[in-house]
Amino acid sequence: MVQTTTTQTEAKRPDGAKPGQRANAADRHVGSRIRERRVMMGLSQQQLARMIGVTYQQAHKYERGLNRISAGRLFEIAQVLGVGVSWFFEGLSADSEQHEISPRQRMCLELARNFAMIDNEKHQEAVSQLARALAGR
Repeated sequence: MVQTTTTQTEAKRPDGAKPGQRANAADRHVGSRIRERRVMMGLSQQQLARMIGVTYQQAHKYERGLNRISAGRLFEIAQVLGVGVSWFFEGLSADSEQHEISPRQRMCLELARNFAMIDNEKHQEAVSQLARALAGR
């Protein structure tokens, strides 16, 4: 018996990924937005994972865009993080590439996370007033 192999030209998707790849630029964008919102809320990956019923490793893969997220899971994540599903897609366009987070963005996310962890409302107000004063408002 003779085996023959045929080669087909691999079609590429509009995002440049090859068919069969597990995740693409949109998955990475959604994952990045999940991480951004989680940090804004002061949650760890472990806390988010528990809240949505997955392992820490799976939550990490979602945030890195390594694994695709089902519609049902994304809806659940949106509920836990207090946003609509569309929030994860904001800023995504067909012709834009995902850029690394800038040091300034990282600092803002860290500031938001730390602010959310302040339990005392008077302290939160003091920090808020300090920020306004430093900004010259």
